[in-house]
Amino acid sequence: MANDNKENESEIINATDTTKVISVENNEEKELISKSRNTLSSSNLINDFENEQLKKQLPEIYVGDTVKVGVKITEGNKERVQPYEGVVIAKRHGGLNQTITVRRIFQGIGVERVFMLHSPQVASLKVERRGKVRRAKLFYLRDRVGKATRVKQRFDR
Repeated sequence: MANDNKENESEIINATDTTKVISVENNEEKELISKSRNTLSSSNLINDFENEQLKKQLPEIYVGDTVKVGVKITEGNKERVQPYEGVVIAKRHGGLNQTITVRRIFQGIGVERVFMLHSPQVASLKVERRGKVRRAKLFYLRDRVGKATRVKQRFDR
């Protein structure tokens, strides 16, 4: 009689286990069905395409950092990479449209360029030194000349 009870208990346990497995399989099928329905919508197609275009190996860039951006330049049928080094004075947007504004002094004149980080024109991006600033935008550097344009270096990041 004790053996009969053990057999019944094991059958009940196995029966509950199979129902759990079946319910999990049904949930996976529901997820697959819902995913296939979601991929048909235009916004999901656009999001999937944008996620494919994002660059994977970008360093963390903060405002105040001195960066060296390798820009692809095509001259005729030749293509070369020209470095552009300066201070990041602004970051804007997010995702695929993320941009940074880099300012440098060239022959005594301030030059600013806006780079789309995920653009194919940006070949490389390297952080030369970290800057210690207390603002999100450093537009006040436009009015400064000489040594006043320097940004303190940060060592903790």
